[in-house]
Amino acid sequence: MSAKGSESPPPLLQSLREHAGTGDLVLIVDDVPDNLAVLHDALDESGYAVLVATSGEQALQRAAQARPDIVLLDAMMPGIDGFEVARRLKADAATAHIPIVFMTGLTETEHLVAALEAGGVDYVTKPIKPKEVLARMNVHLQGARRARQAAQQAGQARNALDAFGYASFTVRMPEGRLIWQTVLARELLQRYCGSSAPATPPAVLEWLHRHLPDARQRHIEPPVLAIAHGAATLNLRLHQQTGQDEAGDDWLIIMREVSDSAVIEAMSLSLKLTAREAEVLYWVVKGKTNRDIGEILGASPATAKKHLERVYVKLGVETRTAAAGVAIKRIRELQPQFEL
Repeated sequence: MSAKGSESPPPLLQSLREHAGTGDLVLIVDDVPDNLAVLHDALDESGYAVLVATSGEQALQRAAQARPDIVLLDAMMPGIDGFEVARRLKADAATAHIPIVFMTGLTETEHLVAALEAGGVDYVTKPIKPKEVLARMNVHLQGARRARQAAQQAGQARNALDAFGYASFTVRMPEGRLIWQTVLARELLQRYCGSSAPATPPAVLEWLHRHLPDARQRHIEPPVLAIAHGAATLNLRLHQQTGQDEAGDDWLIIMREVSDSAVIEAMSLSLKLTAREAEVLYWVVKGKTNRDIGEILGASPATAKKHLERVYVKLGVETRTAAAGVAIKRIRELQPQFEL
């Protein structure tokens, strides 16, 4: 993501985005004020939130800040023309998904082809007819809405995986490039492998090259790849193929850190315990007494007992054995490789 794309939108742009809500925010780019006025009025009357830009530079800035749902882009402008604006928008991961409809007075085939090759999904010819623009926009916005919803759902699913310690990332093969990752995946790959996107760790690439033929042809899941780091281990599992095109195929990999601290954190999240309560319960599972737990945590046995009593209430149990049983079941669900 570019530096501009990570900035918070200024108040005006933020209010426009909020006004659009689940609707659509349109960026119109044209260096001719009369063209802007005609389109602005037509879109505003149709219920769209509208942003305008009168140059290529301004268009790039506003697209990065406001993330419009669609761009209506004049092809011929002084300075940075529409073709270059489109290429830059498509080259930035933050704006690459935005559909671009070119507005052009150039009807020769070579110019229309150039518009599509630059990243446009459609074009309308000048003089602009607002009803035609609205009809074309609606077609592409429907696809954009579906893509946006799918991306949100995928993002929510990946964030949910992160919350329970399951990091995920996607590698494009045979290129071997890491094309996206969750926040936790980035942290774990850096810590265990010393690598960062778009580089895929050599151990992961070797594992993929060795086992993908069977995964593709015989649908055999590869063995788990384990990468050790001190007292902890990172386990990687090939989850599924998520895409395929002429450039290659994409594979989703899910990984999990196996360690005392990771198990305690997972128990805290999944059982809705405080960090200290999860620690106490973990050591109960390990067969430790309140005195042992107090020594491990640097607290008194009475303090360990109080934490354990709160654990009983939260888990709806009355004994150490019952609490340990609940914890063991959850640990096996979350980290089946972990040895108790």
